[in-house]
Amino acid sequence: MFLHVEKAKYIDDYKIWVSFNDGAQGEVDLLPELYGEIFEPLKEVSFFKSFTLEGHTLSWSNGADFAPEFLREQLP
Repeated sequence: MFLHVEKAKYIDDYKIWVSFNDGAQGEVDLLPELYGEIFEPLKEVSFFKSFTLEGHTLSWSNGADFAPEFLREQLP
């Protein structure tokens, strides 16, 4: 089974609640991951909040995204 993000909702700061097709769900804090050229723009909260679900994961208009497997590993 391929892991997919099915739903996502902005919480606050750099936290997003995500739900996966395997039934897992919870909050991920992505602040520690916002380094490097593609992720730097996401440090602006208004831009961070503008994610969409594309290609079965979180995606931003500048091309930044996180693999669903990575997001799943971030759940507590």
